[in-house]
Amino acid sequence: MTRSAILAALALSSTLAGCNLAPKYERPGGAVPAALPQGGVYPAAASDAADVSQIGWRDFFLDQRLRGVVETGLANNRDLRVAAANVLQARAQYRVQRADLVPSTTVSGSATYTNNLFGATGATAGAGAGTGTGTGTGTGTGTGSGAGTGTGGGTGVGAGAGVGSSSSNVEFYSVNAGFSAFELDLFGRVRNLSRAALEQYFASEEAQRSTRISLIAEIATAWLTLASDQEQLRLSRQTLKTFEETVRLTSAQFRIGVASELEARQAETNYQAARNDIAALTTRVAQDQNALNLLVGTTVPAEQLPTGLDDTPLTRDALPGDVSSEVLLRRPDVLQAEHQLIAQNANIGAARAAFFPRISLTATIGTISTALSGLFGGGSFTYTGSPSVGLPLFDGGRNAGNLDYAKASQQAAVATYERSIQTAFREVADALAQRGTIEEQVSAQTARAQAAGVAARLSDARYRAGVDSFLTSLDAQRTAYSAQQQLVTTRLTRASNLVELYRSLGGGLR
Repeated sequence: MTRSAILAALALSSTLAGCNLAPKYERPGGAVPAALPQGGVYPAAASDAADVSQIGWRDFFLDQRLRGVVETGLANNRDLRVAAANVLQARAQYRVQRADLVPSTTVSGSATYTNNLFGATGATAGAGAGTGTGTGTGTGTGTGSGAGTGTGGGTGVGAGAGVGSSSSNVEFYSVNAGFSAFELDLFGRVRNLSRAALEQYFASEEAQRSTRISLIAEIATAWLTLASDQEQLRLSRQTLKTFEETVRLTSAQFRIGVASELEARQAETNYQAARNDIAALTTRVAQDQNALNLLVGTTVPAEQLPTGLDDTPLTRDALPGDVSSEVLLRRPDVLQAEHQLIAQNANIGAARAAFFPRISLTATIGTISTALSGLFGGGSFTYTGSPSVGLPLFDGGRNAGNLDYAKASQQAAVATYERSIQTAFREVADALAQRGTIEEQVSAQTARAQAAGVAARLSDARYRAGVDSFLTSLDAQRTAYSAQQQLVTTRLTRASNLVELYRSLGGGLR
């Protein structure tokens, strides 16, 4: 096979490389409505509201302590490190698969030394002719040695032949460069496998981005939960003092016969309930801090921990404007599912190509010489070319099974992609539904806590004046305490809802 024939084969491979048996990719549609829910419980969006997904987390979180905790978590969280390592693995696997698109060229050199001419050339032969005197005998000389017989009267002519060996050293030197079994990708098998590996690499990148967004939201939620529990603990300690004063008063009244034992025991019931709340909340605060440390990947400094959860805004009130459901297509988890779907599409093309002939080529060029100094001299050039073709005839259904598997995997990837969009739609819809009523809940709970506090003070004054019974005062104290607890919980819900809305809309990438 000449060099021109080898180049022609490579040119043919390039010409036919456009052949791709993978199905044409079309993004699945219709899994969710075209627009996010509006009207009813859902809030009316401001037309000038910014796109939440374009707001960086440093701009979204307003509390400097919370920003510091999130930044530390992004640098130290182990789950994020695992996701980053997965990206590096997928990129390396893609590079390995992509290498099959080009010949793997190697260069080799060799030197052979031998003292056996047979071992170097196969055989040597010698023949000789000579003259002799005598009757019936003669001696011949030549290359090799031999003995001959002849007839004549004193003068005869003889001929002889012999095989001998040489004791001189023989040397051979060679240098070769070439490739072995390079597949001419006429039907796109290798290119589709490379495309599948590339899409898996892209999917791992989106998985890392999704992990990053989720981590930011989880850290913020854990920080807010710790703030809420610390606020609850502070409230319980304040209430305990009030209940302790009530117990002291009723116990003294019981000793002098002004109050009954029932009143003293009921006052002690409230006091012991507050003690229990303090113990439980102390445990929860410690557990909240442990959970936050795990998310951050290190111990959070005391100066970055919250001291309570008041009505001070901790995040931007980022309510999106009129947004179509297409914004969900930019979410990293949805993009991850789409890249995996494209990869399965490419796998179908590779499985289909397995039914067609596989053409491979081995070729080398080099020099060979019996002297090292003549290795690159004239006449030392050598080349080889060895194309091969393999056509599957009978494989027991292996190729058909691989194709069926690829098609089934593609169908599963379509369902996974659609489910990812539906999940994203539901998360955003749930966050918007809660967002539509949470301000009303906070307003109502704030008014309730204020009213309950005033009622508790008035009831205590009326009890001390002898107008109301002690049970009325005790019930007012319990109501005020419960209303304050519920207000803190509602504030936590509002703050967590904004974080969830920010996350579900794809915010936190910058």
